[in-house]
Amino acid sequence: MDSSIAITLNGERRQIAAATVAELLREIGLDPRKVAVERNEEIVPRSRYDSERLSPGDSVEIVHFIGGG
Repeated sequence: MDSSIAITLNGERRQIAAATVAELLREIGLDPRKVAVERNEEIVPRSRYDSERLSPGDSVEIVHFIGGG
């Protein structure tokens, strides 16, 4: 049984197995401390990554923090 859902991730349609924002970040190999996540045009607070559930058709944007000097 396939439990994946279709979302739009950074403008690209994608099938994912993740159910939450935290699971999505693990699935795509990103450190949650180094990104900001927007779901359906609303910023997801880092404190809610584990509980913020993803739904089919969601639009998710992930922005990486880049340090410099």
